[in-house]
Amino acid sequence: MTEPSTRAETVELGVELLAHLEPEELTLSDAIDRIETVTTSPALTRDILDTAEKRGIIDRDGARLRVRRGGTRVNYETQVVTREGSFECRRCGSGLTTGHFVRLDAGELGPFGSSCIRKVTGRDDSTDE
Repeated sequence: MTEPSTRAETVELGVELLAHLEPEELTLSDAIDRIETVTTSPALTRDILDTAEKRGIIDRDGARLRVRRGGTRVNYETQVVTREGSFECRRCGSGLTTGHFVRLDAGELGPFGSSCIRKVTGRDDSTDE
């Protein structure tokens, strides 16, 4: 993955990731877990959440967050690509020989392992509450 080079690019990538999250409602903690695949900076995380809320992408209610995506979800056939190589999962840090990358308009996010890509996008039932 090419790291976002500016603060604004990082915020855009984080906002777009939020716009594609499943399920539509999740805890703030679960949303932050996913944002941490973009940045671990608390200030940038706050900027991502604030920007997404101002744009009407999310609604925050205390420790809960609702995604107002209007039908957008990560399409695994067109937006997730795999590459062979030597990678480290961006979510859990495990070594990978196959990396899964999410292509968003704001940039590419990854690499992730096969289970972490599902957790990041919210397709893994174990992350739902």
